[in-house]
Amino acid sequence: MAPALPDRLKLAMAFDPDRLAADLAHIDRDWIAHLVRQNYEGDWSVLPLRHKAGATHPVMMIYADPTTDDYVDGALLEKTPYFRAVLAAFRCPLTAVRLMRLAPGSVIKPHRDHDLAVELGTARIHIPITTNPDVSFLLNARPVTMQPGEVWYLRLSDPHAVVNRGSASRVHLVIDATVNDWLADQLAAAAAAPAAC
Repeated sequence: MAPALPDRLKLAMAFDPDRLAADLAHIDRDWIAHLVRQNYEGDWSVLPLRHKAGATHPVMMIYADPTTDDYVDGALLEKTPYFRAVLAAFRCPLTAVRLMRLAPGSVIKPHRDHDLAVELGTARIHIPITTNPDVSFLLNARPVTMQPGEVWYLRLSDPHAVVNRGSASRVHLVIDATVNDWLADQLAAAAAAPAAC
């Protein structure tokens, strides 16, 4: 039996922070408030890049439906070529892919996403686009410091919380991926690296 992975891993992949920010700047849509209001205070909002097939209402387009694996690229990917290139670098099935923004002064309260763990077959990957030194992301009560362009697996079935005490929004590209051999190899290599977090 394979050993359990750490609750956070920085993968040996990285993307250009300037190109990520440039694609973000091309988006002129209104952000959609996160659905689970009891989990946050302030402004935590979402834009869909991949969504459940057949979803047309914005609320359904930002919902990561655990009962289906039938996801399609959304309209925003047409105007964000670098985001498309980033997603193409993941050689595993992708389900929901979203931009998630936490505005200044906002708080994501401690909670668990019960189905988000490699051990359960789904990995949530975070790629920061914009952040600031006053963002605090706690996973199992320990900070995770993520910089723009880095690629992180976080086991979010564990308790986690985020606070943005800064003056700028924190925006992450958040990818839900089905674990296959390629992704399992990436995670295992990250866990074995000397600087594994």
